[in-house]
Amino acid sequence: MSLVARYLEAQGIPTLCLASALDIIKAGNPPRAVFLDYPLGHTAGRPFDTENQRAVIHDALNAFEAIRTPGVIKHLSYRWSDNESWKIQEANTEQGDARAPRGTEPQYQTETDRIAAEVLGSTRNASVF
Repeated sequence: MSLVARYLEAQGIPTLCLASALDIIKAGNPPRAVFLDYPLGHTAGRPFDTENQRAVIHDALNAFEAIRTPGVIKHLSYRWSDNESWKIQEANTEQGDARAPRGTEPQYQTETDRIAAEVLGSTRNASVF
């Protein structure tokens, strides 16, 4: 997602990434992003809660005007629930924590993806992250 956003920005097309995995969006470093601390798969709001979904999308779209510095990640203040127990439930299985550790090093599906990303990175406009 971040690579595509950087490419489109280099072509003069504004982009905004909406994310619910802060470590991943930081590592991807898109030109501008909005982070929502919701479970993966629910980045645009709670299921069937159209009021919450509209508010999330409205605030995310406002980030186009609010974010002036490339690489900024705006954090939305919405809460998934009254407590943080959902994070433990989402992260753990009967076998323990099922999440793979994440770092800042890019990870690629294939060697072809790695090469394409490196080529894009070396040719991108210096003003675009």
